[in-house]
Order: sequence, then C-alpha cells, then structure tokens
Amino acid sequence: MTTLLIAEHDNSALKDATNKALTAAKALGAEVHVLVAGRSCRPVADAATNLDGVKKVLLADQPAYDHMLAEPMAALVVTLAPSYEAIVAPATTTGKNIMPRVAALLDVMQVSDIVKVIAPDTFERLIYAGNAVQTVRSRDKVKVITVRTSTFQPTGTGKETALIEEIAGAPDPGISSFVAEDLSKSERPELTSAKIIISGGRAMQSRENFTKYIEPVADKLGAAIGASRAAVDAGYAPNDWQVGQTGKVVAPELYIAVGISGAIQHLAGMKDSKVIVAINKDGDAPIFQVADYGLVADLYQALPELAAELGKLGR
Repeated sequence: MTTLLIAEHDNSALKDATNKALTAAKALGAEVHVLVAGRSCRPVADAATNLDGVKKVLLADQPAYDHMLAEPMAALVVTLAPSYEAIVAPATTTGKNIMPRVAALLDVMQVSDIVKVIAPDTFERLIYAGNAVQTVRSRDKVKVITVRTSTFQPTGTGKETALIEEIAGAPDPGISSFVAEDLSKSERPELTSAKIIISGGRAMQSRENFTKYIEPVADKLGAAIGASRAAVDAGYAPNDWQVGQTGKVVAPELYIAVGISGAIQHLAGMKDSKVIVAINKDGDAPIFQVADYGLVADLYQALPELAAELGKLGR
C-alpha cells in the first residue's frame, strides 16, 4: 500500500501539521510519498526529503499552486491518484478545502478528521463534538483521509534522504483565482502548533481587555492567544483565534482558559491539551469539569497578579 501525503506549507517552509499527518500516514503501514505543490517551493521539498519514513517527494512547482487553491490542487491530486491506495492531508483549513473535492472527483467517500489508524482500511474519528468515537471502515479502492493533527505526534527527521521527483502540473480547471489575502502578523507562536495557549471568553467584554489582560501574560509565557466562539462573534477577537469545533483544534502542553464557561463547542477544540487551567468567577462553570487546575476568581484581578508573579520569575 502506497500513500500520498499532501504537504502543507507557505512555499518556504513545511508546516507542523504536515509532520503530524505523516505520523498517521506511516501508521497505514505503507510507503509514503509527499506531494509538495506550490510556487518557488524547492526549499519545502528539500525539507520533506529529510522526514522519517518518506520514500519520495513529488515536486509540482507551478504558478497555479502558489496559494494551494482547491480546484487546481484537486485536479493535480486526481491525476496522481491511480498510483496510490490512500491520499492523506492534515484536517486544516487547506486540507478541508482540497480533500472533499478530491473525494468527489474520485467518486469515493472521505474519511474525515481521523484520530487513530486501526488498520489500513479502518479508522477512528470523533463525533458529537468529541463525546463519542466512531469506527469507520472504507472499502473504496482509494482512501481519501484527513487527519486531526492534535492527536498525533510530529514525525522527526530520518536517517535516509528521500529522492525528489519533479512532476508536471495538471491542467488548471480555471474556475477559481486568487484575489488577495489579509493575514494577521504576530511574533507569537501559531495557534495550532503552540506549546502554551491562553484563551479568553465572552467575559473579557472587549478587544481592549484582551490587549490589557491577556496579552501581557501571553508575552511572558511565550504563548499563543486563543478565544472562544462567543468572544469572536462579539468582535472581541479575530476569527483566526477561535478555538473549538468550528474553529481550530489544539492540544498544547498548557491551555489556560480565562472567562470561558466551557461549552461543548469549545471543549471539542481543546480538551486534548496536556494540562488545562481554568480561571472563572463562576465555580459551577462546566470548564472546571475538564480542568486540571481551577481558580474561582475575577479574571480582572487574577490576570494582573499572574503577570506580576511571572515577572518575578523572569518570564
């Protein structure tokens, strides 16, 4: 069984989601090839050759793949599909954009958001906001799979270097085009790969309070900042900070939930965190049921005190 892993990158470096999805791809018991499609993305292909378990890197360096739009990417993957028994991608925004189209064009079902590989044709995935585990068996000739990366450890470098094979791009369907992007810039870690995350909820009451209370603690801890859906919907935080079932799924070493009640939607995105700390003035908030450490306190008093103590520790 040979597996094709679609690499996620920014044309200069591999993203951590690729390393984690590779761990799942290797669990299929197959030879793994990595597809690097982009523009001027040779450095990404070079990095992929050093990953443990990768036998070949397919490099499609074409302008059409500059922003990994779903339509040209799906067309490329479909042309490669006959050589593979499984096609795998991280369940990120990009992966969720590309893979359903690939599955539709191949006329197979997609196995989404897997958290465990039981056998090459059998997988586990979470349903009901993570409250139940579903076992799925696919009899399709080609398995189209997205991986919940928060449940897999990243694959490191190996002893052998894979070969790079340059491939021609597929004809561009020409039904979509890139217009522009407005990216938030931050020196903080990326939310999905951060080791420490501090998130605020609706109790933060304003964007200014995120800046005044959350950011000082995040800066001292070297943490990424997240938010609940309620905080995002209220305009207190940008969309790319949202953690939860309809946001980003994270599993950092430390997750600090500030003023977050603990709705099922939010818990689905962070309950795999190694250590969960909750700060909430409501002692009956559901977040305390999943927290390893809980502090019943007013966040407007607790956070400045926490920032001050971290300052004493030289953080």
